[in-house]
Formats: sequence, C-alpha cells, structure tokens
Amino acid sequence: MEDETPPSQEVSAKVLEATLLSALKMLDIGKWPIFSLCSQEELKLIRQACVFGNAGNEVLYATENDEVFVLGMNCSGCLGTGDIQSTIEPKRLDSLCGKKIACLSYGSGPHVVLATEEGEVYTWGHNAYSQLGNGTTNHGLVPCQVSTNLVNKKVVEVACGSHHSMVLTSDGEVYTWGYNNSGQVGSGSTANQPIPRRVTSCLQNKIVVNIACGQMCSMAVVENGEVYVWGYNGNGQLGLGSSGNQPTPCRIAALQGIRVQRVACGCAHTLVLTDEGHVYAWGANSYGQLGTGNKSNQSYPATVVVNKDRIIEIAACHSAHTSAAKTQSGQVYMWGQCRGQSVVLPHLTHFACTDDVFACFATPAVMWRLLSVEPDDHLTVAQSLKKEFDNPETADLKFLVDGKYIHVHKVLLKIRCEHFRSILNNDDEIIEMSEFSYPVYRAFLEYLYTDSIRLPPEDAIGLLDLATLYRENRLKKLCQQTIKQGICEENAIALLSAAVKYEAQCEHCK
Repeated sequence: MEDETPPSQEVSAKVLEATLLSALKMLDIGKWPIFSLCSQEELKLIRQACVFGNAGNEVLYATENDEVFVLGMNCSGCLGTGDIQSTIEPKRLDSLCGKKIACLSYGSGPHVVLATEEGEVYTWGHNAYSQLGNGTTNHGLVPCQVSTNLVNKKVVEVACGSHHSMVLTSDGEVYTWGYNNSGQVGSGSTANQPIPRRVTSCLQNKIVVNIACGQMCSMAVVENGEVYVWGYNGNGQLGLGSSGNQPTPCRIAALQGIRVQRVACGCAHTLVLTDEGHVYAWGANSYGQLGTGNKSNQSYPATVVVNKDRIIEIAACHSAHTSAAKTQSGQVYMWGQCRGQSVVLPHLTHFACTDDVFACFATPAVMWRLLSVEPDDHLTVAQSLKKEFDNPETADLKFLVDGKYIHVHKVLLKIRCEHFRSILNNDDEIIEMSEFSYPVYRAFLEYLYTDSIRLPPEDAIGLLDLATLYRENRLKKLCQQTIKQGICEENAIALLSAAVKYEAQCEHCK
C-alpha cells in the first residue's frame, strides 16, 4: 500500500533547508496561489518562504529586515500565532523576528521545525505524537525552543516526517523524536519518543552530512557517501531489497562503492544523488515517480536516466509523488505525479529551478524546501530610461525653465519626438524655454522617458497646449483623460473651457 498515512492525518511535505543546497533564484513566488493574498509591496520584501499544509494553504516567510510573517488556515496552530484562527492577512511572529532562519521543515498535522543560523531549534503546531520534542502531547500554538539533549549543539539541518522530527548537528550527529510506530526514530523500539535523542546504532561513530524524512521513514548520508535508512518500508522505500520495517539504521548494501551526496524523500519513494552526478531511485512507483519507465515498485536502487548531463540537484517532498532534478547545464526535469497524470520517465520542463516543478505540477502545491528569494535587480529598458530622467550624471543636455534645470539626453529626445529631431544640434548644451511653465515642460520631458504623465488637471491644460504645438497626439489624449477625470466644482469652468477648446471626447464636455 503506497500511502503510509497515520490514521488521523493525510500526507505532509518534506522541506530541505536551503543553506546546504545552492539557494536558487526564485523571483516569481506568485506561482504558489497562497501568495495572491499578499500585496505587491509585501511580495517585494520577501527573502525566504515556505508554503506548506495539506492543500498548500499555509505559508511562513521572512522579509529583507528579518521579520517573520505567516498566513493561511492555521491547522493545529501551525502558524504559531498563539491561536488556531485562520488569517488571510499576514501576521507577524515577533518571537522569530531577527532570528535569521537557516532551515525549516514540517509534517502532516502540520507541525513545524525551524533552525536558526545560530543553530537553535524551534517547534510548534500539531503534537499528538510528541513531534514537537517538548515532552508533551499538547499542541504548540507559539514557537518554543527545543533544548533537551541539544544544549551546546548547533543544528544545521532539519527534516520532518508525517509526525516525527529529525535534526542534524554541526558535528555530524542525528537526533530524532516523535511518532515511532514503524521505527522511524531509529531507537530500536516502536514507542513514541517525546524528546530528542541521538540516533546511534550503526551511526554511533559516523559523521552524517545530510538527512531526509519520508512519511514514516528516515535517511542519513554519512561522510564517506554511505546511506543509512530506518523506519517504514512497506513500499521498499528503504532500498534494502525487502518490505520489512527497520527499527534502527541500516546501510544500503546495494549502493556499495557509490558515493552518495544527497538524499530526498517523496511520499513513499527515495532519490539519491551521487558525487558523479548520477541519480538512483527506489520505493513506491504507482505514478512513475521513480522515473524508470514503468509503474512497478522497486525495493533496490534503480538508475534514473536524465539525458546525459550531470545532475547537480534532486528534489522531492513527502506530501507528493513527484520527483525533480536539475542538470549542470541548468535544465530542469520532472517525473511522477503531474496534476493527476503519471509521467514515468524524466520530462524536460521549461523551468529554471526545481522549485517551480512543485509550484506548478505537484499536488498539493507546496515547497520542497525553505526557498531563498533573491531581489530582482534587473531593470528592463523602460525601467532604465525612467531611472535616467533628469539625471545630471548621464545627461548631455539641460533645459532651463523658470530658473530651474531639467537634465535630459539628446539621443532619446530625437528618437522619441519629431520636434526635437528637427531643432536639436550636437553642440547644444543648454536650451532656455520660456513658452511653458516648469511643471508643464518637465511633465512633457518625463513623458518622453516614461510614456505617462503625472501632474494635476490644471497643469494638464498647459501640457495640452504643448502637445498640440508639438503634434504629440498620444500625449494630447493623456491630457484630455487627465482633465476629464480631474473636473470638480472648483476647477470646472477652467477645465471645461480647455476640454471644449481641444474637442475632448468626454461626457462632461458635450
């Protein structure tokens, strides 16, 4: 049975922290529907984000000022706002502001596990299985630091299964807690674990460099490239060649001689990336999520052929049956469940990053890791021209109007206006203008840079005069529109006279 779901909850999502993987530039976070609740001004400030929840209906994000906000359904108090009320407006989490988030993951309840750049761990949300690691089964409505057995430990990576949690410390140790019905905390029993305890057994003297959780299984990559697995194995997702659960870490013997760098877990399948850029997959395959060309489960690692290019990143999240990979040349492939359809072989997408695969193809549309959002410093041609208007550092011509200078560029004026093509000379440096006022002439020159006008309707009359003189028909229409929209009791006579004079086509002027 593919869905390894605890009785009370559906699947959750695995979020891999962004600091150990290259943080990809993701400018269009609006691909996740929940961000439609945010204004454009709010979206511009976001620098980190994680969309989660059983329907992609919750989000936590951090701004450029290290302020942390949440919004969404707030199931089991997973937004950390102190209550269980949903919100369609961003709410600030004061307790996390200024903390600088390093990584974040979440489970099915959902519960949330977050680590700061200082290595502190905070948890909140669903806690029926002690997955918050605070020794209780009470839901956590606000972020609380987890310190038991983690004092003087710096956590560098976090991972959540459906209802269990796992962290990796800077010295290569792994700690787990929470739901343990299938041995997923690696303690050797099936009793739930209420507080963090180090996973030992085969990992006792190993240095772990990467961790991941499936729904009810756990994975660790050690320094020498070996992969250790434990927990639920009903679909062969442990890669051991069997379907029996594993209560303690066990090395995947089938990967002998292969150096693995990263591991990623889907709903019930597993992907690994080797140091040579190859991908192996195993586990559930009813949607083709192994990329092997069929829908048969695999209990041993199978090679995934993704073109002939070297793979540099793999992606999966355990709320979905979707897989993704990025090549060295920047191509992004996906396979598995794609909006209900099955893609059994790696399919080349038009995306630039694996994050987009989960925004557009996965169900639900959640993030597979904490996403880093870089500010978009690129300016379009139109934006660049607008920025250069009245810039004395780059201008080669000045207009002197009412004793004030307006700095412009001859070549742009010649390109944009027939009047200037006929009058400007190469040796012109300053041109005095007395026919029009400073606000009017400045608005005209700015229009040549921006295709828009910004001035009160009273001044639009003078600009309409200028547009008529210079035969700028589009500018005339903009002025007429400004006059029409600006008519009020105080200026009606003056504006109406101007509108009639220039035959403005508006209801007010008929």
